[in-house]
Amino acid sequence: MKSTSPLSVASTMMLALVLFLPCGGTSGLALQKPAAPTQQSGQESPVAVPNRPETPLYQGEQGAQGSEIMFVPATRTVTMKLHVEDPNGYFLPNLRRENFVVYEDGVRQKNVTVEIEHAPLSVALLMEFGGRYHELNKALGLEVPLIGRELLEVVGRDDKVSVLKYDAKLETLADFKQGHEVLDDVFNHLTMPTFSEVNFFDALLETLNRMHDVTGRKAIILVSTGIDTFSKANYQQILEAARSSATPIYTIGLVHLMERESAIYGTTAPFARIDWPAAEKHLETLAKASGGRAYTLQSDPEIPVIYDDIMENLRVRYVITYVSSNTATVGPPRKIQVELVNPKNGQALKIHDATGKPVAAKIFVQQTYDPSAASGA
Repeated sequence: MKSTSPLSVASTMMLALVLFLPCGGTSGLALQKPAAPTQQSGQESPVAVPNRPETPLYQGEQGAQGSEIMFVPATRTVTMKLHVEDPNGYFLPNLRRENFVVYEDGVRQKNVTVEIEHAPLSVALLMEFGGRYHELNKALGLEVPLIGRELLEVVGRDDKVSVLKYDAKLETLADFKQGHEVLDDVFNHLTMPTFSEVNFFDALLETLNRMHDVTGRKAIILVSTGIDTFSKANYQQILEAARSSATPIYTIGLVHLMERESAIYGTTAPFARIDWPAAEKHLETLAKASGGRAYTLQSDPEIPVIYDDIMENLRVRYVITYVSSNTATVGPPRKIQVELVNPKNGQALKIHDATGKPVAAKIFVQQTYDPSAASGA
């Protein structure tokens, strides 16, 4: 398996800082320092980032992006892992240590260090593979293995992958304990789905439960039409489970592909009565509730691009470290504020793309941390 670099990213507007509440998970650790600055002496030096698409790849709104804050009482060291992105959800690179200012309970912190983390991942790939309609199952049998194989192109040797498929029941094809050499063979043994119920809600609920004890940066990638026929669980139950799971769900929706397939058979076919827009909305809402993103697949060439976007959003974080100016090692929660500034004048940092257009920045960091609930020894 080979790793591919994340999509390059960009958009337009002026700087805006946004604070969001956390979404769980800790991870460890391939760190690298941001690129060195290039500036002219005596002049203001806005940060330049690559050109990126003018619209997001995902549909609707993304959920609140998680951050992590760890506190070590013995050294009073605070480590924050946070996401910085443009208005279209693309990671903003090229920010440097001197661009970040951190306040704890209103006090500016000194000797702040900044690095970039590319974290290893644990990803559960959950695929719809069955249903009531033979004609649509033929399309699933061709499309789903192709989508699954493409994931193997973007995961690295330090990543863990579980592969699951569902029709009436959930079936594990490969778990996190199996090596990468097993994964290629999984998709070679997928034949055309058989006639069955398609119990989407039950399958997703069970997968979320399995991810509960998985540590580190983790996610579910769901390849599905969003259709459910006979689950014991209902939509509200899985929506609540998605909100509380601390596992983001990235949905790759097959609705448009299935709509095109069903159109071949006309309005008298039984699957012509399926409410495709409602199914698509279910996927979008689940992704947002969990802190993930919803993608709608229009054609096969989009698959690698979607995976690159997912991997960048999951894997890449700025890591900020400092020794708290508060000498206490216990006490009430402490308020956190992170700003981006121009170190030459202390004003809000101006960011632009390669064409000179201004780019807005969103900083996703939780508002407080609790030193009494220390996550370090």
